[in-house]
Amino acid sequence: MKKNISLLVLTIMLACALVGCGASGNSVATDGSTSMNKVIGALGEAFENETGITVTYNATGSGAGIQAVLEGRCDIGLSSRDLKDEEKSKGLEGTVLAYDGIAIIVNPNNPVSDLNVETIAKIYTGEIMNWKEVGGNDAEIVLIGREAGSGTRDGFESITDTEDKCKYRQELTSTGDVITTVASNPAAIGYASLASVKDTVKALSVGGVAVSEATIKDGSYVVQRPFVLVTKKGVALSESAQSFFDYITSEAANEIISVAGVVPAN
Repeated sequence: MKKNISLLVLTIMLACALVGCGASGNSVATDGSTSMNKVIGALGEAFENETGITVTYNATGSGAGIQAVLEGRCDIGLSSRDLKDEEKSKGLEGTVLAYDGIAIIVNPNNPVSDLNVETIAKIYTGEIMNWKEVGGNDAEIVLIGREAGSGTRDGFESITDTEDKCKYRQELTSTGDVITTVASNPAAIGYASLASVKDTVKALSVGGVAVSEATIKDGSYVVQRPFVLVTKKGVALSESAQSFFDYITSEAANEIISVAGVVPAN
């Protein structure tokens, strides 16, 4: 009996060594930017189909994802903004996966179709408060944005030079909530990752340039930001996590990234 039990244990151990056992051996945990949902979901699904390794995604926002890496609660953090110097000083490093356009969105019934960056800044800082001032209907502009710590918010405010100046009516915790809120309010304006924009809202052109993969790639659409993979410098990833990291940053993943609506960094 003891011999049989020992043989069974040995068999299980060998199987684990060959195919991986448990969450740490045969799965990859990612955490962070809600804007990266579509691209990470597509990459994770393709990777899992090829390898059998599960990729989990915890949509907590860029700031929370970065913190999760620091605390060792995930393998790879996801940030829709560049790392700050203070985060790099804590031993974190970022690898750009792709570039994403931040679409400026309004209700489809809004007649306004184009704004320049300066006008967008004036709207969000309260200098322009009525749509009629920019060629729209006589209605007070309702400012919708993301919560503090959001990579989308950080990117938007950095590009428009409105950090700590925006007069938000609502600060929402996900890209999906922003889209839903703008879609339901004819006087609302918001911003969201291009990859997440649906036909329930209208994306404005900025300075006469429509947001698209082509205009993001050539740099003519100026409201754009990076999608960043966050890891600890000098700390090795698990075998599964390293395999996933290598896969999604290779040219082989570019088509999947493009189909997800963002521009590959490679």
